[in-house]
Amino acid sequence: MIHYILQIIAFQLFFLLVYDVFLKKETFFNWNRGYLLITSILSFILPSIKIKALQDSIPREFIINLPEVIVTQNNGETGNSILLDTIYITESSVSFMQWLFYIGFGISTLLFTLKLFKIGKLIYSNPKVNKGGFRLVNLGKSSAAFSFLNYIFIGEKIDQNQAAQILEHEKIHVKQKHTFDLLYFEVLRILFWFNPLIYVYQNRIATLHEYIADSKAAKQHNKNHYYQNLLSQIFDTNNVSFINTFFKQSLIKKRIIMLSKQKSREILKLKYALLIPVVFGMLVYTSCSQEINNNEQDLSQYTLVRKMSDFKSGTDDGAEELAELLKNNPDYITWNLIDIDNQEITISVHTKDEIPPKGYSKMNGFTPESRDRIGYVKFKGVKNSEQITSRDREDFLEKEEVPFAVIDQAPVFPGCESGTSKEQKQCMSRKIGEIINKNFNIKIADDLGLVGRQKIYVGFKIDKQGNIIDIKSRAPHEALAIEAKRVTEMLPKMIPGEHDGKTVIVPYSLPIVFEIKE
Repeated sequence: MIHYILQIIAFQLFFLLVYDVFLKKETFFNWNRGYLLITSILSFILPSIKIKALQDSIPREFIINLPEVIVTQNNGETGNSILLDTIYITESSVSFMQWLFYIGFGISTLLFTLKLFKIGKLIYSNPKVNKGGFRLVNLGKSSAAFSFLNYIFIGEKIDQNQAAQILEHEKIHVKQKHTFDLLYFEVLRILFWFNPLIYVYQNRIATLHEYIADSKAAKQHNKNHYYQNLLSQIFDTNNVSFINTFFKQSLIKKRIIMLSKQKSREILKLKYALLIPVVFGMLVYTSCSQEINNNEQDLSQYTLVRKMSDFKSGTDDGAEELAELLKNNPDYITWNLIDIDNQEITISVHTKDEIPPKGYSKMNGFTPESRDRIGYVKFKGVKNSEQITSRDREDFLEKEEVPFAVIDQAPVFPGCESGTSKEQKQCMSRKIGEIINKNFNIKIADDLGLVGRQKIYVGFKIDKQGNIIDIKSRAPHEALAIEAKRVTEMLPKMIPGEHDGKTVIVPYSLPIVFEIKE
């Protein structure tokens, strides 16, 4: 999310630089209005676009490898065990940055609400006159002049001759629905209150609104007379960012300069074509500014064939290079072909984007280094694991311990018997999470002086009687591992798993994330 927000800010900055350098001084006011609205929207869309064709068309030597940011959800050692949902234990459910965002969001929303209330009060407490496509609000004892939606506010202190000119000016704001532009940026200011470029965008488009209204209103009056009225006095103005105020001291000079400026030549509209290479360059960046190493090496060289006996015993039959590759490349996964007749496993390395051939199904990787990521498995000679005969399964699996990939009925948490197998697993994960959260001693963090996220990996088995056995835990600190083991021992007796009509032992993996407030 942070990377996405940074890209939005960078793109908005670049779009605004193009506007200020090449387009701002031209008299194509409506074109400039469209540019500001379109580019503000594009800045939110472009960071999420990844065009693979652009990746493939850029030579490898011209690709910038940015530092890789890895966010993992399930990072436990799972092997063939059933992977439960990650349990999050927090001292504070909302981080400091989240609190800061919510506070800024709340303040911005409050200010916006107060501004709306202020305008609503003016509409309610002052006389109004319907004038066809708009409503005229007469402000008593005021020299203010502005518009909001289809309301035009004119102070009674304004000279009648000037009021007629101001009314023509504000009618253009109403007719062209300028308020909606300002409200759009006002919403962005609430959502992205920390982004100063949103304020710049709103300021630029508010200025354009005045240029547009001046250029059209001046055609109906003598320009010199229009200038004199602009300079004759400085009116009071409401400090509201989403209204079109007629007189604003900081804008008067700019408006007069733009009114007196000669109309830009039509050929200069070609400047807007700059948007094409700018957007294309941003698409190249978003598509290729990531670590692309999928084509930098031949992954087939890492294919490993090992005997089933070696796999079961955990011996490493020359797999150091494969292990190192998987460790350093989280985007790689393994396809595992199990040849039951020859008692062999063929492990090949592929990228996450590659689609495996028909017959492969998802499961966790077989090697120790790949157990924390999803891979694919296929049993040779059959379409999927459900068609493996009982004898084949017995040959492949240990007689009493059955992994999730081939088990008929997984263990069930007491009270989760109803529903599908998927719903039973979700219920089991939820119940275990409640027990862990309720009983985990979070004071350990204070004793150890820990901050941030601490990842704990717990493995256990459910035996034929439904008891929790063989609990193993690993954590950055031994005290966390001991505590994780303690609370896991508190799990109740389960309904045991079944395979081929017999109760069996089933291994489980339980990732725990202990988040400590800084």
